[in-house]
Amino acid sequence: MPKGSSNSNSNYGYGSEGYAYTGSGTNSSGNHYCSRTGSEGQSGYHHSNNDGSYYYSNPNGSTYYNNGNGDSRYTSSSGQTYSKSK
Repeated sequence: MPKGSSNSNSNYGYGSEGYAYTGSGTNSSGNHYCSRTGSEGQSGYHHSNNDGSYYYSNPNGSTYYNNGNGDSRYTSSSGQTYSKSK
């Protein structure tokens, strides 16, 4: 998964399109979220839940979900889906 640090404009796997964090916090259920913007203005976010699951919606349009138990699903920006089960 993409990695980055706060206020980073570095390239993290989006070709020539890096991203910058724009906000983060914890919701009322205790789950963490973080939003980010790509260099061309596209937005993305991720959230990490107390049950160990997490979800990424990336600035390039792809998504990634992991249920925290070894099952995951990636959907590319073109809509192709890949799944992995424990």
